[in-house]
Amino acid sequence: MSLNGVHPTQDQALPQIPVQAAEESMIILESLLCVMREKNLLTRQDLELLCQKVDRRAQGISKNPLPCCPDKAANARSYLHRLADYLGQRYGGKHLRRVS
Repeated sequence: MSLNGVHPTQDQALPQIPVQAAEESMIILESLLCVMREKNLLTRQDLELLCQKVDRRAQGISKNPLPCCPDKAANARSYLHRLADYLGQRYGGKHLRRVS
């Protein structure tokens, strides 16, 4: 639907705002994590394990390090931690049990 309430025709399509593919992917992945967490398909423990795995891959100590520059890997790591903190605060749940 256009701004004036009329459906656009083939000739008068809505203008597209340029969005980078990475932004679209992030929106989809964030939404997927939220939906999975809401439906209890993903636990807080799962998110903590995911953070640990990304940490290892970003540091290059995994069998499968992240195939990108170190800055982007560090950004991915910090972003995932912020997202996991947000989801933990919003949906709660038990933390991963640490055995010492």
